[in-house]
Amino acid sequence: MTSYFFRNSNTFLRNEFESVGEWGFPLVRKQALDLSKLELIAFSDTSAHDTNNLYKGVHFFVDDYRFESTYNKPEPVLNRLKKYRFLMTPDFSLYSEMEPWRQIESIGKARWVGAFWQSQGCTVIPTISWSRPSSYRFCFDAIEKHSIVAIGMIGCKLERFPFMRGYEAMMEAIEPEAIICFGAPYPEMTGNVIAVDYISSRKVVRDGR
Repeated sequence: MTSYFFRNSNTFLRNEFESVGEWGFPLVRKQALDLSKLELIAFSDTSAHDTNNLYKGVHFFVDDYRFESTYNKPEPVLNRLKKYRFLMTPDFSLYSEMEPWRQIESIGKARWVGAFWQSQGCTVIPTISWSRPSSYRFCFDAIEKHSIVAIGMIGCKLERFPFMRGYEAMMEAIEPEAIICFGAPYPEMTGNVIAVDYISSRKVVRDGR
């Protein structure tokens, strides 16, 4: 595997991918995916020795501390994940009470991980999240139009109106081909919405079962 770092003692400098927009986020490109048989596995349930769940896509709707390594130690994590069918980008937190620079950092990290995985031949579905309307300036950036995207209803669903306002802004900005929705969608959510529930994503096929 080609290294994407220059190593100098304990310093890691990341090579740049194609960047776009005001914030210079790495671009996550549109990729095709057969959505007719969609099954997911949580990142926290993946394993270097797993051979039974490779037909599933990996989602990151779990606590941030469980997947910080996707950005901090990307090469070892990729070695663990690249065997799965597809990878959603990490869902780094974007809480409304976070300072703007931290929200921008969360989006930048997620885009960098997605661009890195794509550069290594993986099929990547960008996970989209938002907070207050001020986040719309950056939270939909660096995703190609008409991409398949993923969203989570947990957390962002605390209040219906703010969620739907962000959802409609996403639909206008990205015009996604399909939306993989982690959790039960609201009836008014437009577009090609494909719902996946949390319980089914945690049903991991173990060896010998």
